[in-house]
Amino acid sequence: MHVAFIVTRADSIGGAQIHVRDMALRLLPDGHRVSVLTGSEGPLTDILQDAGVDVRILPHLVRPMNPLKDVLAILEARSHLRDLQPDLVSTHTAKAGLVGRVAAWSLGIPSIFTAHGWQFAEGISMFQRIIVESLERFTARISEKIITVSDYDRELALSRKVVPPEKLITIHNGMPDVPNELVRWLSHPDENLGTPTELGSPVRLIMVARLQPQKDHPTLFRALSELKDRNWTLELVGDGPDRESLQILAGEMGIADRVIFAGQRLDVPERLRKADIFVLATRWEGFPRSILEAMRAGLPVVATDVGGCRESVVDGETGFLVSKEDPLELRDRLRMLIESSELRIRMGQKGRKRFEENFTFQRMYERTLEVYREVTGRSG
Repeated sequence: MHVAFIVTRADSIGGAQIHVRDMALRLLPDGHRVSVLTGSEGPLTDILQDAGVDVRILPHLVRPMNPLKDVLAILEARSHLRDLQPDLVSTHTAKAGLVGRVAAWSLGIPSIFTAHGWQFAEGISMFQRIIVESLERFTARISEKIITVSDYDRELALSRKVVPPEKLITIHNGMPDVPNELVRWLSHPDENLGTPTELGSPVRLIMVARLQPQKDHPTLFRALSELKDRNWTLELVGDGPDRESLQILAGEMGIADRVIFAGQRLDVPERLRKADIFVLATRWEGFPRSILEAMRAGLPVVATDVGGCRESVVDGETGFLVSKEDPLELRDRLRMLIESSELRIRMGQKGRKRFEENFTFQRMYERTLEVYREVTGRSG
């Protein structure tokens, strides 16, 4: 089978880029042919080209809405697809979903779209919601299947009557596992493994997220400012436009000496291994991969109960779900975990087990391949 992936950008590594990367690198050794079309060069294209993937650049494929560039991007994608003649076009991110599906439809090539969070979800402006919903209703008609990465996103599409139910399927994100030495508790719930935090050392909290308005770092800071009498540090992995304002806020809250702004990192699994608690304070989400990374590492997770977060975190078992923008509830849940290493270990172990049973890459890959085969009419 020849699969052509289309993703808007390759100069950053987010959920959609990770999905394309992992699927492409697994399809190749399984005997399939893979091509990737994208609007820019970057870390993703470097990885794919090193692995022997045919990468094509579409110069006019950009994130912002631009009717002229969008039409030119469709023509560019059409030209490359006509040359490649893939069996299936798999599109990712909103703009690539529009451009790729229209180009594939014009050539009679079946296409699918994976929605890594809808652009008409909560937190998106009303003007953008109206435009995106209208475009998605059109492109849904020319799609063979649409994959949502959470049931939350599936129900959202159905409630807005954007996609016919027979075209929708939920396949939760899956993550490749990491070497055993990067997993803190593994699967030994009956063993007293201790914690990586030495006696008397601070309990290490970590949040992996872009520093932008969607993520609710201010609520996290407010919660932690009321836990100054506890021994903890917070590492923020990620960068973004809010970095300077958040550094100022940490100072105003009196916690600047305990908050580490680590910036964008390529060693996230290693940093998770050294942590004790994972936090995701956020205002809206689809189905965060960062939570799966934390569960994979054997960490208890405290996350805001928005979007599809409750589809990964089992409240009171693998961690805690807290109300949006509620610093007091977040404070109380963090205090419980900071004060109890036994609770951290138990929840981390259960989270690791849940990851192994539900969110491995192999599980996602097999289910996605079933969709590919159904759409192309191929078996085996």
